[in-house]
Amino acid sequence: MLRAGGVLEQPRLRVDLAHTTLSVLCLALLALASYWILRPFLTAILWATIVSVAVWPLFLRLEAALWHRRGLAVTTMTAAILLVVFVPVTLALVTIVRNAHHVTAQVEAFQSAPLPSPPAWLGDVPVAGSRAVDEWTRFAALEPGQRTALVAPYVQTGLQWFVGTAGSIGSMLVQFLLTAIISAILLANGETARDGLLRFARRLAGGPGQDAALLAGNAIRGVVLGIAGTALVQTAIGATGLFLAGVPAAGLISAVMLFLCLAQLGPLPALVPAVVWTYWAGHGGWGTVLLVCTVVAGTVDNIVRPMLIRRGANLPLVLIFAGVLGGLFAFGIVGLFIGPVVLSVTHALLSRWIAADNA
Repeated sequence: MLRAGGVLEQPRLRVDLAHTTLSVLCLALLALASYWILRPFLTAILWATIVSVAVWPLFLRLEAALWHRRGLAVTTMTAAILLVVFVPVTLALVTIVRNAHHVTAQVEAFQSAPLPSPPAWLGDVPVAGSRAVDEWTRFAALEPGQRTALVAPYVQTGLQWFVGTAGSIGSMLVQFLLTAIISAILLANGETARDGLLRFARRLAGGPGQDAALLAGNAIRGVVLGIAGTALVQTAIGATGLFLAGVPAAGLISAVMLFLCLAQLGPLPALVPAVVWTYWAGHGGWGTVLLVCTVVAGTVDNIVRPMLIRRGANLPLVLIFAGVLGGLFAFGIVGLFIGPVVLSVTHALLSRWIAADNA
């Protein structure tokens, strides 16, 4: 088109506002409907994705060792995931739930142990030392039944809060079963799923998007190996000491210890009282055995966790700690894994983005 004076005028593009609005609305409705349909399976899908990404390199080596028979490798890996991860977590959760309503009887097992006088150094602790000595003396002077009545409500409240956060056993078992099934499907079609995600990331953000997807996979692998692997090692060592020493309610203590380790709090809050009780009960030999197991379980994470996490990504421990606790409050038990993975992936992507901008 020519305007007055012979100047060429570019034609204006017509914007069909109704067409654009209806297109966006249809896409939003499809996304909402898809979410509504998949909502019961989202937790299992997310967990299965995390587990599948974490074990994928090991799965490829297993497949090569099994004469490249994909079906046999999928079956073996799924069974291993159930035995190594889901079965211990389920058994621990079942043990805690069963004992949550009978915690008074469990606490009574410790009431026969005599309580010694407070140590001399306790009174020298600034600010709270004298008060701690008074409380210790007052508690030691109580009858065994009175001590049980005083301690049991606090323990029971804590366990019942945990049970409420974890949800019902039935729903957890269903989630674990769905996770195992979806994990098997993802492993069987791993290359297709991986290539699809990488193509989507490249279509979304080009080369940096694909690099970000690979970085996210490394972060997932490092967090899962670091958290689950370290927790299982610490719990196995601590539980061995508890059962060897004959500590009452060793199964319950081991279950609590597993979740304490998953929450990055370590096994010491569960093991130290057991060591003290064993010595007070007069079993000095077994107390020493349990003490050695406690020291090993409490310090082995300094070696195992960094080694496992750095195999995937170098991530700060405070980020994992915040993710574990935040995920537990937000998603329940499955959040123990989802929370740190989400934060770690976000941290890794932000770090890469900032580094690319500075370069």
